Parts: sequence; structure tokens; C-alpha cells
Amino acid sequence: MNLINGVFNLLFLVLAAIVFGMSVYALVHAARVPTNAFISAGKLKKNLWLLILVLATLFSGAGAWSYFNAFLIIGSADFIGIGLGFFSILAVIAATVYIVDVKPAVKGMGGRGNSGPYGPW
Repeated sequence: MNLINGVFNLLFLVLAAIVFGMSVYALVHAARVPTNAFISAGKLKKNLWLLILVLATLFSGAGAWSYFNAFLIIGSADFIGIGLGFFSILAVIAATVYIVDVKPAVKGMGGRGNSGPYGPW
């Protein structure tokens, strides 16, 4: 039974790290995009997206940290379970919506320099 618990604990730790990575990626991308690009694309304002993604990053980071600490302490003795489950799900939803919907909409808006049909010139 310890082997099965260890596998599940490791799986949840890896998933929590992936969610944290997605949230950080979305937050960094949102911070680098100009404010006008969000308005031009018809999306929520940049400040609101930054707030949503900061909260998603904090919650997913807390979840990953709790899994990491619990995995080091408990290991495979007991199943850790889903810590911060609801907030982790919200973090996944926020990061996924940004990456899938908002990022392609604001892509290329407010880029550097002049851009022709075949790339920058």
C-alpha cells in the first residue's frame, strides 16, 4: 500500500508543480504585454488579468509547496490528498483561460518596431 500512496503523492506533487509553472508563465506573459493590447483585443483590462494571475500563482504556489513539504515529511506512508483543492482548480482555470484565449488574442499587438507581412524589418 505504501508504494501506491507514494505514486499518488508523487503524481499530485508533479501536477501541482505543473499548475504553478503554468500560472507563472501566464503571469509573466501578461506583465510583458502592453495595456492597450488587452483593450484592442476586447479582453479584460490588464490590471484585472494581473490580479487574477497573481492570485492563481499564489494559490498554486501554496499548493505545490504544501505537497512538497508533505511529500518530504510523509513520503509514501499515507495518501496526502488534495490540499487547497478548490483554489488549485481555480488557478488551473485562470491560467488555462489566459494561455488559450487571451494570449493568442493579444499576440503581436504592441510589438517592437515595424512589422511587415513576413516579419519585422
